[in-house]
Amino acid sequence: MEELIRIFEILGDETRLRIMKILLERDTLCVCEIMQVLGASQTRVSKHLRILKDAGLLKSKKKGLWVHYSINKNSSKNMKEILLFLKEMLNEDGILIKDKKRLAKAVKFSQCKCKIV
Repeated sequence: MEELIRIFEILGDETRLRIMKILLERDTLCVCEIMQVLGASQTRVSKHLRILKDAGLLKSKKKGLWVHYSINKNSSKNMKEILLFLKEMLNEDGILIKDKKRLAKAVKFSQCKCKIV
């Protein structure tokens, strides 16, 4: 029960919920792409990514100078069910629909060099 409470507390933040949803849409994103989608600073995005990673929801991989984040698919059964719920149930939220459109543009027109590495 404690694990579920911790997960729901973490996902109770709008920014973290938005990050999770866009990472569920893509396999891997770098910090700069997430920043573009959210319209947030690197400091703010990195803080939320660290919280999600520390909770076991995300994993990261350093590629050169850039860090790429993805959903931790090796998580507990509870987390897997929550991730499935997020993927299916958050498709109609207006903010998340806009994030999905910005995500397509951010990945297509990314100005960072992280994809070259």
